[in-house]
Amino acid sequence: MQVVRIGLDLAKYVFEVHGVDNHGKVVVRKRLRRDAVAGFFANLPACLVGMEASNGAHYWARVLTELGHQVRLISPQFVTPYVKSNKNDQNDAEAICEAVGRPSMRFVPPKSTDQLAVQAVHRIRRRLVADRVRLVNQIRGLLSEHGIVIARDIAQLRRGLAVIVGSINDGLSEMLRALMRELQEELSELDTRIAAYDRRIREIFRTSEQCQRLGKIEGVGPVTATALIAAVGDRSCFKNGRQFAAWLGLVPKQRSSGGRARLFGISKRGDRYLRTLMIHGARAALSRATGKQDPRSLWLGKMRQRRHPNVVAVALANKNARIVWAMLTGDAAYEPALSVKAA
Repeated sequence: MQVVRIGLDLAKYVFEVHGVDNHGKVVVRKRLRRDAVAGFFANLPACLVGMEASNGAHYWARVLTELGHQVRLISPQFVTPYVKSNKNDQNDAEAICEAVGRPSMRFVPPKSTDQLAVQAVHRIRRRLVADRVRLVNQIRGLLSEHGIVIARDIAQLRRGLAVIVGSINDGLSEMLRALMRELQEELSELDTRIAAYDRRIREIFRTSEQCQRLGKIEGVGPVTATALIAAVGDRSCFKNGRQFAAWLGLVPKQRSSGGRARLFGISKRGDRYLRTLMIHGARAALSRATGKQDPRSLWLGKMRQRRHPNVVAVALANKNARIVWAMLTGDAAYEPALSVKAA
């Protein structure tokens, strides 16, 4: 039995294996329990193993790579067209095996344990920020039921809560005042936890030479730089900067047919978190460019005269993504003059 290509359908406990030989003939179909996966692949000769980039994929990519196999991770959306008939684990494994053998297939860069750890920091922080947003909205909604309207600025909410909790002549019941006091403590706790994760991210930024170089780009700060380094594993997966920008969803969505090119807004594919950081950073850089006379600021000023500020912010985010790719692949320092020349 000479297996040259395997599709491995990942799961929590039961894994499906579909392997073919040089001629594409099926030579192995097997169902494995989780504790038997490593032993099965240890007894196989080195081959190409394809997996969907789902939960646990990066862990199994490291395990199988250490056993001598060549591992490729595929986005699930690129596997779906190869699923035959009904969807089940066996058909999924067969589809993965078929997809990984396509010469034009796009693969997901594998991540190291350090990159996954940094990603964990960002994901926990993002969840805490979302919890704080939900809490703030709930507080504002509860207070509006009693005729107290507070602006959406979180600083104003903190000041308003302090006044409400400390006042006794505003017509609120003692029960509601006690509830607001509890919500104020919960908000303070979330602020403390988010600040702790911000400090952790800044420490990662200070100790990483790559993050320090990316931080020189206008619109890329510690949060964005560390998130980019954690997300981009094998930079050889992208042929050029445009592919990297497309991976972030910062290129136009296209619906062209019959020789007629039709471009729309950005595709919004890929990682929404990274794309959001890049665009928000571009907006901040755009606001600071007003009145400056350096070439990059002048280029942004001319663009703002022609296009809407949101369009300019996305264009700057796209340019920053290409600059990031060029700096990472060439281990180069940031040069603002070159970025304007390429515009």
